[in-house]
Amino acid sequence: MFVAAYWWKVHPGKEAQFRAAWRRGTELIQARYGSLGSRLHRDDEGRFIGVAEWPDRATWQAAFDARMVYDEPATRAAFVDAIAETAREPMLLMEVTDDLLDRGG
Repeated sequence: MFVAAYWWKVHPGKEAQFRAAWRRGTELIQARYGSLGSRLHRDDEGRFIGVAEWPDRATWQAAFDARMVYDEPATRAAFVDAIAETAREPMLLMEVTDDLLDRGG
């Protein structure tokens, strides 16, 4: 398994818009590119941190190279409109060596 983490600062008052667009975008990326899904967090500085899981680095790389484009312009527009600042590259790229998360399943 492979993990990629990203961060975004969101315009004040647009947090709900961002989270809704992030959720829908994540669903679309799963369906189109084969991700295993993602988790959204918020750090002490107020940044949103997305941690996405992928079956392997090659699957993530193909999606990253395609810019993870999906066919819902309104979702993408809402996502971009909410963002005040982001990094151009992922903040972390990691291979999972041991996974002890209880996924409740």
